Amino acid sequence: MIYEFINMNGYGLYVWSSFIFTLVCFISLYTVIKLQLVKEQKKFKTKYFDLTKDVSETVRKQETYKEILAFTNISKI
Repeated sequence: MIYEFINMNGYGLYVWSSFIFTLVCFISLYTVIKLQLVKEQKKFKTKYFDLTKDVSETVRKQETYKEILAFTNISKI
């Protein structure tokens, strides 16, 4: 019975290989996006978290800064 499920009337090789290919693509895409996110977060931290008090107040008033902070709180990747 399990052999019939795996074989799928002769189409199992194509079905399972495409399933594995899709799974590998999704995992690699997730990994690449995760690495890019971490890289961008590091760049953001080095640019905005080591500023003087006067400069940091100016940056906090910028709309771009508020948008970035709003999205980082939502994203749990």
